[in-house]
Amino acid sequence: MAADENRLKQRNHKNSIFKEGGYRFDSDTSQMRRQEEEEEEADLLEEDDVGVARPVQIVVADEEEHSFSLQEEALERLLLQEEVRDLQVVVVSVAGAFRKGKSFLLDFMLRFMYKQSDSWVGGEEEPLTGFTWRGGCERETTGILAWSEVFVVEKPDGCKVAVLLIDTQGAFDSQSTIKDCATLFALSTMTSSVQVYNLSQNVQEDDLQHLQLFTEYGRLAMEEVYEKPFQSLMFLIRDWSYPYEHPYGLEGGLSFLEKRLQVKQNQHEELQNVRKHIHSCFSNIGCFLLPHPGLKVATNPHFDGRLRDIDEEFKKELVNLVPTLLSPENLVEKEIGGVKITCRELLHYFKAYMKIYQGEELPHPKSMLQATAEANNLAAVAGAKDLYNKSMEQVCGGDKPYMSPGELERRHAELRQASVKQFRSVKKMGGVDYCRRYQEQLEAELDVAYANFGKHNDGKNIFFAARTPATLFAVMFIMYVVSLVTGFVGINSVATLCNLVMGVALTALCVWAYAKYSGELREVGGIIDQVAETLWEQVFSKLFEVARSRVPLGSLIPAPRPRLASNNNVKKKN
Repeated sequence: MAADENRLKQRNHKNSIFKEGGYRFDSDTSQMRRQEEEEEEADLLEEDDVGVARPVQIVVADEEEHSFSLQEEALERLLLQEEVRDLQVVVVSVAGAFRKGKSFLLDFMLRFMYKQSDSWVGGEEEPLTGFTWRGGCERETTGILAWSEVFVVEKPDGCKVAVLLIDTQGAFDSQSTIKDCATLFALSTMTSSVQVYNLSQNVQEDDLQHLQLFTEYGRLAMEEVYEKPFQSLMFLIRDWSYPYEHPYGLEGGLSFLEKRLQVKQNQHEELQNVRKHIHSCFSNIGCFLLPHPGLKVATNPHFDGRLRDIDEEFKKELVNLVPTLLSPENLVEKEIGGVKITCRELLHYFKAYMKIYQGEELPHPKSMLQATAEANNLAAVAGAKDLYNKSMEQVCGGDKPYMSPGELERRHAELRQASVKQFRSVKKMGGVDYCRRYQEQLEAELDVAYANFGKHNDGKNIFFAARTPATLFAVMFIMYVVSLVTGFVGINSVATLCNLVMGVALTALCVWAYAKYSGELREVGGIIDQVAETLWEQVFSKLFEVARSRVPLGSLIPAPRPRLASNNNVKKKN
């Protein structure tokens, strides 16, 4: 029933606009359209609201998977309408923290777009309808919504443009991750020509840091990064309480923002970088200071947007704000790479950007605590690993002599334990479970380092280094003997094959010697080493083991001969 009441309000809102006889846009001027709306009012309970303007979900949020999907069919119906698809598009989007009145503001923008007259703000008793909104502390909008009617506006120079209004899910609610917030804000900024950054009471440093994070996340997703990848950014400061310092409106907002975004020499480098980044991302930055709408708006649970409940100061500034964004002379067409795009082209960009955010190419943005904890643990890992490497260098590195594998493994175990102990002793953020992942990463990296030290130590063993030539010599000797025997008995084909293998082994030995001496053909030398090692381990070592098992070592040592008693000893016994 609540949904039906909301649809009825939307229809009454549009009908009240028509009755007032204000200026109307090309998409709403026909009598047939009004007849369709009247027919639909007779059947409110039907699910299909064909021809009735309403919010349309174009990006759907999956709260369980923390992912987003594009409603391509809905977006195509919106942007490929015959009367707008080839018009240059103006996209006005409102984004910011949740429960700060974004949808409430957009509904006043809808009033302006439908009426375009001096009395666009509406009557004192007229409820506010359009994008769904309500009071309270829980979020209302999810994903990204667009108004189903794309407005056609004629600019002062005579060209017509299509105007699209977009509402975005509020950031920093209890169900959204930092990645969710960054994705929605970035997607909204990338596809809009005017991004309204909705803030409450003031511009705080964390607001600027979040803006820096979100815009950088958007810039990463763009295939080509232009000098200033985004267009207009409007800081909208709601509930401004300091009109004695900076007056309400655009001029006061610009003077306030100039002071807040000023880069000073005595500022910390981090603060300077935030401000430089924001200036580098947007070609035009503005600010508007809006007063509080009044206690009735904030505390009355039954407030439905009637102007009688809103403070006069707010209404006065609202009349200035909305035309600043949407009057024909102030409309800003969407540009990408300096080229103005049409509704048809915007559809393709939406699809391309969504594919990027649905993939895994981009890094996942993190909260400040998570990023700090990660850096803290990585620093501890690096310190512990550095301790292990320096200690192992003193044991077997550089010009140290060859060490037996058993002794090297024992020293590795001692130093590995010492490194892990140092990692644990460092104070780290993130909790026990979070730090355990980095300890496991450290242990894995130490094992890899030990394997490298083992290879370095083996290289000092002259017999290990001679394994490849010894194996090749053994192959050549065996092939030579076999070829002599088979040639003697008349098996010439086998003798020829053995001679061929012997020649290949000789060639491989020469190439290996050249690679080791000159440092060239390193890949070929490595392949020869691998083949020789495989032959040694799979053939010769096994043959040696079989031979040793068949012929006991004791049988190769002559048994001691029994000593015969001398005649003198015999005589003594007698």
